[in-house]
Amino acid sequence: MAGIAYVVGTFDTKAEELRYVAQLLRQAGQRAVTVDVGTRLSAADADFPAEAVADCHTDGRAAVFQAGDRGKAVTAMTEALQRFIASRSDIGGIIGLGGSGGTSIIAPAMRSLPIGLPKLMVSTLAAGDVSPFVGVHDITMMYPVTDIAGLNRLSRVILANAAHALAGMMIRAVPPSSDTRPALGLSMFGVTTACIQQLTARLGNDYECQVFHANGPGGRSLEAIAGAGLLQGMVDLTTTEAADHLLGGVCTAGPERFDVVAKTGIPWIGSCGALDMVNFWAPDTVPTPYRGRLFHAHNANVTLMRTTADELEMIAAWIAAKLNASSGPVRLLLPEGGVSALDAPGQKFHDPAANAALFAAFERHFAASDTHHLIRLPHHINDAAFVAAAERHVRELIPAG
Repeated sequence: MAGIAYVVGTFDTKAEELRYVAQLLRQAGQRAVTVDVGTRLSAADADFPAEAVADCHTDGRAAVFQAGDRGKAVTAMTEALQRFIASRSDIGGIIGLGGSGGTSIIAPAMRSLPIGLPKLMVSTLAAGDVSPFVGVHDITMMYPVTDIAGLNRLSRVILANAAHALAGMMIRAVPPSSDTRPALGLSMFGVTTACIQQLTARLGNDYECQVFHANGPGGRSLEAIAGAGLLQGMVDLTTTEAADHLLGGVCTAGPERFDVVAKTGIPWIGSCGALDMVNFWAPDTVPTPYRGRLFHAHNANVTLMRTTADELEMIAAWIAAKLNASSGPVRLLLPEGGVSALDAPGQKFHDPAANAALFAAFERHFAASDTHHLIRLPHHINDAAFVAAAERHVRELIPAG
């Protein structure tokens, strides 16, 4: 049985529930400790009282308890808990109970823990948009149905389920894997699916192919996994999130997209898949300045806008600057026949002139070297010939062993 279950919450408002969860974990055969992150009264029976956590703040406990208002106190305790968690070497799993304040304190500490370590957050916010709390990490969110404000016949059931879920994750070890294939992270969108499906079929015997949907969270997840050292290479053929970031689309992965390539030097084989489009929701969500542009209705709730030559030049310069910063090997493959299923002869977004501007901008801004290569290919991104070229570069940079 590896590690201890950390039961975290504000004892000044949820002591009864936290003790209940810790008791159930122990009855299930799991070691458990309680951690108080309250910002007012301290609980004498918490294994780690609030003062012990607050002492981990860079400015000491006064930053929490003399903050002056609750908002500042919560912010200070959030930092203190992250530092407290980082100081512990015996965490086998963590469960948090909270409303908006408790969730705001506990979730960042959960995100700082390794991917794969069990994390469960029982939160009154779990029925809404949990992306600010989960980010791209493996945090399980559970909605308590009632408020976490005392034990009753319903809350006992929900909290027991949560405690037993964490106990199960901790006690039942993941079966060991004998897979020694290098792990690759691949980016895919609906309009590049044919490319990625062919490529994973060709590589699957020798590589573990992990596919990420390039819809914003997918790109952030790809980079988080790479940054955690869980990938041996990135096969980033679908870089459409850059277009959304720069042009205000809804599938942005943020300004940090591609930064992990420079930070880690991980081998990167990529392309400009789906840079012909920016994503918006239903047509009435398209920003006013873009009205009158060329659109494609992917479905009733997703509207795609064709990028222009000027926009593609800006996007290429931005991506190239990111890749140029990497000390590792880079292969940038340019599919001159089209960058998505919609960008092909006879399709709505086929625009050779715009694509020519994209490729020329990459040529201007990409700093070629002995380790950084730009390769122009006279194929569509979904063509078998392009896939074969991508496979060749993957195998050159990341030996299958």
